[in-house]
Amino acid sequence: MEVMRATEEWQRAGAYYVRIQAMAKKHHIGLRQEFDDHDGDGTRYIVVLDNDFPVATARMYELDKDSVMIGRVVVLPEYRGKKIGSLAVSECEKWAKELGFSRAVVESRDNKTKFYEQLDYKITGDEYIDGDTFRCIRMEKGLGE
Repeated sequence: MEVMRATEEWQRAGAYYVRIQAMAKKHHIGLRQEFDDHDGDGTRYIVVLDNDFPVATARMYELDKDSVMIGRVVVLPEYRGKKIGSLAVSECEKWAKELGFSRAVVESRDNKTKFYEQLDYKITGDEYIDGDTFRCIRMEKGLGE
């Protein structure tokens, strides 16, 4: 597996492909819902490749001077269970730390919190966030030194 920091449009297309195939199609999410206002110029994307084929992605954008939001962590179904999602998240964390951020935030689907807990994220409140498509809960992790 190769990890790519998608900085050019052709690279971001890999992230979009994975999101359409693994989320939009599977959960019948419209493109306007899947690609929201956070998919813009300031957003950074990680794309995991298997022989140059995009198989996983995650996006990251600034919340404030100390914090980034990591989200849209998606792995193609046939690649799940191989720790590729964990790889995508850890690469976002590494990049965020290089950019000077000290905290990562996720809004995990309520049935995926165990995944993030294994990556040392902690639930930061008991209120659920009802988004357009999923019920989520906010989780955070310090990025350390």
